[in-house]
Amino acid sequence: MLIGVAVVVYGFDQLTKFLIVSNLSEGQQVDVLGPVLQFHFVKNSGAAFSFASGSTWIFSIVAAGVTVFIIWYARRIRSVAWAILFGMLLGGTTGNLTDRLLREPSFGLGHVVDFIQVWGFPAIFNVADSFIVASMGLFIILSVRGVRIDGRRVIRHAES
Repeated sequence: MLIGVAVVVYGFDQLTKFLIVSNLSEGQQVDVLGPVLQFHFVKNSGAAFSFASGSTWIFSIVAAGVTVFIIWYARRIRSVAWAILFGMLLGGTTGNLTDRLLREPSFGLGHVVDFIQVWGFPAIFNVADSFIVASMGLFIILSVRGVRIDGRRVIRHAES
């Protein structure tokens, strides 16, 4: 399940970035749903909100580390929900890592293609970012509900 979700997320991310790069010029905006949703092609050398733009190589190393950790940890996962969570995180992380490794200006320093702009949201992002954030939302839900990585639920006893 984890690998299947990761492949779908990665493929969708790379396909959308290919279509944006092939059809828009950097900086170009296209209304999708008027001002509510636009495609606005930018290249981001930093993290979210273009934070730490001069530290692209650090994000490449962190993304590679996350990727290796998920692959190493995957055999412990016995829960479908946790497998989906880690699949979304792996697909999103490797999608942005591919940009950092293979896009201009150079290996490990490549800029991530961002293009989704939502009215009222202060950042432009991509499909990989969306799945990374969604995986963290699922992480919170599973943690609050007490679902463990093996699929069992933590049973909390009321104190008297």
